[in-house]
Amino acid sequence: MSHPDISHPTKMTFFEFLTPLVAQGKKTITIRDEAESHYVPGTEVEVLTLETQQSICTIRILSVEPLRYDDINEFHAEQEHLPLPELKTLIRDIYPDLDQLFMIRFERVA
Repeated sequence: MSHPDISHPTKMTFFEFLTPLVAQGKKTITIRDEAESHYVPGTEVEVLTLETQQSICTIRILSVEPLRYDDINEFHAEQEHLPLPELKTLIRDIYPDLDQLFMIRFERVA
C-alpha cells in the first residue's frame, strides 16, 4: 500500500566497489548516519553507484535500527561482506566523529 503524501527515500547509493556485493545478494545491511536513516521497511529502493549514479538493482528495506559504532561486530561484518577491521575503518572514514549510526537491513528483489 503506498502513501503518496508521505515521502520516503526511493534511492540508495553505495560506493562502486560495494555494488557487486549488493547485486549478488552478499551484502544485506548498510550502516548509515541519522541523515540517511529515513528508509521505510517494506519499501523498494533503487541502488545506484555513488560515483556515477549508475542503476545497479532494486532492494527491499527490511528494517532500520540504531547501532552504535562500538557495537559493530563480526555479525555486521559478515552481513556487510567485509572483514571487521576494514568495515570499522570504512565507517570511520565516512563518519569520523559519529558514534550513533543506523543499520539498514535489506534484500535484493530485482
